[in-house]
Amino acid sequence: MAAPFHLRSLQALEMAVRTGSFVAAAGQLGITPAAVGQRVKALEDYLGVELLVRGRGGIRPGPGLRAALPMLHQAFAALEAAADELALQRVQEIYVAAMSDVVDLWLAPRLGRFRAAHPNIRFCINGEGDAPLRIGRVDCEIAFGPDANDGDADLLFHDHVVPIASPLNVARLAAADADSRLEGFPILHLDFYRNDPAGLSWPEWVAANGVRRTAPERGMRFQRVRAALDAVAANAGLTLCGLALAAGGLAAGSIARAYPVATGRRCQHGLTARYRAETRDGPHVRRFRAWLREEGRATAAWLDAELQT
Repeated sequence: MAAPFHLRSLQALEMAVRTGSFVAAAGQLGITPAAVGQRVKALEDYLGVELLVRGRGGIRPGPGLRAALPMLHQAFAALEAAADELALQRVQEIYVAAMSDVVDLWLAPRLGRFRAAHPNIRFCINGEGDAPLRIGRVDCEIAFGPDANDGDADLLFHDHVVPIASPLNVARLAAADADSRLEGFPILHLDFYRNDPAGLSWPEWVAANGVRRTAPERGMRFQRVRAALDAVAANAGLTLCGLALAAGGLAAGSIARAYPVATGRRCQHGLTARYRAETRDGPHVRRFRAWLREEGRATAAWLDAELQT
């Protein structure tokens, strides 16, 4: 038996066992079910052994295959991993759509690490980047909303919303009377959290924490988190913002927590990454997805640690 044909027969055999049917194996290999059956039959004829047992419940390994099957699975898993590594040597493109604030305040500060590890992967995020703009569906959509955690989507983390102010205003708050220290300070409202059922508005925060504040529903409204944080840093007032989105400013010292984290609330909505079924199994998208999951876990762990301080 010629070596290439031998390898194709082994591939058809392993895929048929892995997927449970010739039809499913054919879909994975891009050939017809009959071709899968022919390749397996050729290998059985060559060896003189029945490798698969066919029945109403599908196919299962025969006695002649059982000893070799673990090695066969391992060999083709290694071949697939090698093919993925080789595919990553080509320039690949990933198209991402995400809320601008999520890109600016969470994704972009982290993306450099991924790009350094994978220099052949280029990005087009919200129509900008080193990958050319294209018309069509994106490979990954990152959104803030109700949880979704299925085959096409990963929940990354739930943020924790707390009052944020400039260091100067934090000092002024500390010097004010404890019972009415929020009176007289402008409060800025963020529409980002408007639809979150956790209740992340100023009126709800004031009521939950027993803080005195006249007309907590009044004040400037901001559509963009970044714009609100810039205003806060410029001493324009206080806002309610998620720690994960405010982390850059907190680390830089341009903004600070105005009240203990215990006064805040965890978002019920989460940050979710959803992937397009047609491209999610590409090696470059799978690498990005695994990295994004890890960044989400790291953010969730950081938030848990912040809540302990």
